[in-house]
Amino acid sequence: MSSESISQSINVVHPITLSHGKNAEVWDTEGKRYIDFVGGIGVLNLGHCHPRIVEAIRDQATRLTHYAFNAAQHSPYIDLMQRLTAFIPVDYPVSGMLTNSGAEAAENALKIVRGATGRSVVIAFDGAFHGRTLATLNLNGKVAPYKQKVGTLPGPVYHLPFPSKDNGVSCAEALKALDRLFSVEIDVNDVACFIVEPVQGEAGFLALDVEFAQALRRFCDEKNILLIADEIQSGFGRTGERFAFSRLGIEPDLILLAKSIAGGMPLGAVVGRKTLLDTLPKGGLGGTYSGNPIACAAALATLDEMTDANLQAWGAQQEEAIVSRYQSWRRDKISPYLGRLTGVGAMRGIELAHADGTPAAAQLTQLLALARDAGLLLMPSGKSRHIIRLLAPLTTEAAVLEEGLDIFAACLARLD
Repeated sequence: MSSESISQSINVVHPITLSHGKNAEVWDTEGKRYIDFVGGIGVLNLGHCHPRIVEAIRDQATRLTHYAFNAAQHSPYIDLMQRLTAFIPVDYPVSGMLTNSGAEAAENALKIVRGATGRSVVIAFDGAFHGRTLATLNLNGKVAPYKQKVGTLPGPVYHLPFPSKDNGVSCAEALKALDRLFSVEIDVNDVACFIVEPVQGEAGFLALDVEFAQALRRFCDEKNILLIADEIQSGFGRTGERFAFSRLGIEPDLILLAKSIAGGMPLGAVVGRKTLLDTLPKGGLGGTYSGNPIACAAALATLDEMTDANLQAWGAQQEEAIVSRYQSWRRDKISPYLGRLTGVGAMRGIELAHADGTPAAAQLTQLLALARDAGLLLMPSGKSRHIIRLLAPLTTEAAVLEEGLDIFAACLARLD
């Protein structure tokens, strides 16, 4: 990091400085072009500077740049919440609140479930990532670097194995761990909620086992425990549907939203059962910048673009391109380090591993640099930082996507 005025505790994956971007392409301050498979870490499902979103931002900026919704209502907040709650594919009445980020959405969800249940215990999952604020740190299913040197964290929080075809943990194993948890560690009647990502992001795009998800929903119903789905990275079309929980055949009680909700503007939300969102006393929810008018205008423009037809078409096109190229790479044996393809839809991860299956973290680090030099930006993930998560905008032009995959393949073939 070049500037001494910026905390050295912030880690930057790519040592470049960006100047501008358009859809799936960005340029640095030296004028070099890159194809962007990072997408602001899942924020830019509609790409950089989408014309409709830029127009909405400009228009709103001429009328009202800010007002704290706690002090007086404003139309963009009201209009967005009406559209957003209608966008959630569940059968129950939905309400919600806007936040500044995904972590803030998670924090408010914890308040809501405590108020609704009178309980405080939270069950999360190994490999989870729910934020960097103090309470969300304890939800994360990974110590380094998030929980290091920060002392005792808010709780109580317990973790279970995350069952997925992508990590080899079966539904039966996870259910056995669930049974042990309530036999040995904690009284089930003290549990307020489970929080789970339908597709884990930081862990390497691991898709939750469908059978387990449905068993967990039944368990929560039987024990009067709430179920929170963290759709911060998997939502808004990344898997080809509005939200990834739909593929699981369940309805969560609360849903956490952020990232691609507003085309790059800082915005998040907690939405879910209206009975839950109305539990806390007046003033129990809110925030000065939460639901900023410009961010709301950007989100409204985003929802205009995210029709089911568009999401399905974009997701199918990108999934087909990624899967077919991966299969050809495996068939042609272009690299001994090419491991599994993880995830669902356009939310895909490519693992780098040695012949014995152990993570090839050093080769992934090499791949990041080779690809960057060749004009492709990639993002690492996984417990051992050995999985590339592909987060190109859903709107990426077919030729640009293929160009990026060509660069990926060429660099993969060069790994030592």
